Formats: sequence, C-alpha cells, structure tokens
Amino acid sequence: MTDSTLRERTRGLMPQLKQDLADLVRIPSVSAPGQVGATLLQAFERTSELLAGAGVEVGRVDLPDTAPLIVGHIPAPEGAPTVLLYSHYDVVAPGDERQWDTPPFEPVERDGAIYGRGTADTKSNVIAHVGALRAWGGRPPVGVKICIEGHEEIGSGELTRFLPTAPELFSADALIIGDTGSISPGVPTLTTALRGVANVTLEVRTLESGKHSGQYGGAAPDALIALIAAIATLHDEHGDVAVAGLRRNEWPGSEQSEQEFRELGTVLDGVPLIGSGGLGSRIWSGPAITVIGLDAAPVDDAVNAVAPHARAVLNVRVHPEQDAGEAQAAVIEHVRALRPFGIEIEAQSGATGDGFSAATGGPAYRAALGAWSDAWGAEVTMAGSGGSIPIVKALSEALPEAEALLVGTADGYANIHGPNERVLLSEFENAIVAEADFFGRYAELLAGGMP
Repeated sequence: MTDSTLRERTRGLMPQLKQDLADLVRIPSVSAPGQVGATLLQAFERTSELLAGAGVEVGRVDLPDTAPLIVGHIPAPEGAPTVLLYSHYDVVAPGDERQWDTPPFEPVERDGAIYGRGTADTKSNVIAHVGALRAWGGRPPVGVKICIEGHEEIGSGELTRFLPTAPELFSADALIIGDTGSISPGVPTLTTALRGVANVTLEVRTLESGKHSGQYGGAAPDALIALIAAIATLHDEHGDVAVAGLRRNEWPGSEQSEQEFRELGTVLDGVPLIGSGGLGSRIWSGPAITVIGLDAAPVDDAVNAVAPHARAVLNVRVHPEQDAGEAQAAVIEHVRALRPFGIEIEAQSGATGDGFSAATGGPAYRAALGAWSDAWGAEVTMAGSGGSIPIVKALSEALPEAEALLVGTADGYANIHGPNERVLLSEFENAIVAEADFFGRYAELLAGGMP
C-alpha cells in the first residue's frame, strides 16, 4: 500500500480517531504508587476495546500493585517480522487547574490542536497505534504484539521485572515505543538516546536547635551554609557538571538551535544558558544535576537564627550509556568527600533509572527513515531526549535483538506535564501515517532478505 493511499485512508479515519482520543482524555487516569483506582481501570477497559476493534486479540496481565497491563497480538503473515507496539494509558496530575485555559479533562479542539491532560503524553500515541492498525483494516503486513501499561508515569511498577519472564508475550523483531515525538512541529524525529536518572538526598545537622544569629552567628556551624557550599561544588565556573566519573561526549547528530531552546525553556531575556560545548551534549549526551528540593527557612517571616538542619534533593541526569547507579555513586562519593568548614554532609541514594542508546543501522531504522520522512515531507532528525523513560531500557534488555524506535505524536511545544497540554492534529495524523507506512516498508525489506 502506498504512502498516498495510507494518507487518504488515515484522513478518512481522523474524525473517529479524534473522537476516540477525546473519549480517552476525559478519563482522569492519574497514576499513583501502590494504587489502582477506578479511573485507571476505566482507561484500561477503553483502551482494550479500541485495540480489539482494530483487530488485536487482547489480553490482560495483573501484576502486584500495578495497573493492569494490556497485551495482545495479531499473527504475522508467513515470513513477516513482528512489531511490538508500546505506550501507556496513565497520565500525571493536572496540577494547579487555575493555570489551564480549559478544564484539563474536558478535551477541546482549537487552532489545529486538541487540548487536555494526556493528549500528547501519551493517549494520542495509544490512538496512533490504533489508527495505524485501522489503516490496514486490522490486517497489517507484519505481526503485531501489544504492551500498553498504566503505571509508566510512576516508574512502571512490576512491569520492568515481569518483561523478561514472559518472552512469548513480547518477543518481536522491532519495537515502536510511542512516547516521544517531534523535536519541533513539522520536523520528523527518531529519538535515539535517553538520559538515565538518579536522585540523591543531602542532609546536614549541626545544632540541636536554631540559635540567635547575633549571639552565635560567625562561629556556630550553619547547616544551610554548609549545604549550599557543598552544592556549589557540583558545577564549575561555566556551569558544567564538575563531578568526576560522570560521562559526557559531544552529541553526534543535529541539535536544537539555542534560540529554539531558549523559547521552549522560557529562558528570560538577558539570562545566559549554562554549560559549555554543544547544546546536544549538555541536554542529551552529558550529565546534569538539578536541585529539585530544598528545605530552608522561608523568606517571609524570616527569623534571625543559625540553621541547625538542612536538606536538599539532587536530580542527576546520566549519559545514555552510563549505568545510573554508577553515576549516583559518583555524586555521593563527591559530596561525602567535601566536608565544607569541616562539616560532614550525609548523602543517601534515591531512585534510579538507566538511560538508553539505540542501534540505528538495522532494517527497522531504514524502513522508519523512509516512512517518517515521507509522512512529514521532510528529512528525519535523529535526536536525543534529556528526559528518562526507564521502561525503554527494560524492554531493550528483555528483547536485546529487537530494534527500538522511539517516536510519537508530541512536539517540543506540547507542554507535557504542564498546563494546557496539547497535541497538534497535523503531528497526530503524520504519526499514524508514518507508523502504518512503516509496517509495509519493514515487511518488504525483510521479505527481500535485506539484513
């Protein structure tokens, strides 16, 4: 089936696909650790129905303290490869709803986009899988397996440990991981690297209680100043991470422009970016350390007292190919060796998640380059992602021979996890056409014996 035929079919499907997306977005399927509430189950049921209607023989897997997993398959035609389709039906909470122009779980179409929590992250990717199967009438030229989860936003629960135990459910030649998207609207993007993540909690105790800063300040050990001094050593004068043992290399592919990055990051005029070297190495193939939490006395109603206790949480982003635990240990070792003013800084390990680096030389990538380029009418960009999707590493380890394609319906301006999240209808449609076209190209490549 030609790209133009798939485009025509997809456009005919779009009214129903938009309705299906809106129905799914209306379900407030916010995930939380150790909880499987009614809305998650409702989203599970609706997603299962949509996949079944697209030709999938759907099944359910229940895991401890984890939202039910949707599995399923469409048998492969003789000699054809099998493709595993991954996404998730859970979402993050909407946050302060006063910052939304419209209610987050009441999807609204305007200005060529659908707004609502989960539209881009990542219910439109769930529907993109459905749409690509519908474009082939439920009988694609490849075999299909399904892995749609409901706890991705909180680390995937028991799924990461379950994957290696059930190869019959997940074994495939290629993975389409629908949880990313275009680097910017109109730029077809294959995400080839994800940074890992590790958290470290720092804590300082110096006094039994706060003491008057006039009477004791200057000699009494200030816990907050000691903590600030320790945090200041994590970066050099350029803003680059200064912790030994954290891997970094220059990003080999194309990068965002600084202007676009500043716009996406809402960087204030006149404020410089931090770090040196290429932008890609700073946000995709190098480490980053961010203070994401700090216990300190508030400025309002401040009291003249020496701080007896201070804490901070560091979020460490890790090179895609470095073990997250190794990077975390390097940060902990760095901090524990500091002893600012002779004061000990306690450092404790938190959650970790390994990154991912894709192999891009196989037939699935060759098929994807053609499919995504034709769907958007533009050259494909190979990009990294500074964010982490730990399930990708788990899938790649469970299926080491499968090529992994990280793609999706979102774009850099989709505002995922923020207010007024949206998916552009043009990106949504293009993603469906590309995935459907990939099925045909991939089947043809392997049928022709191309390695």
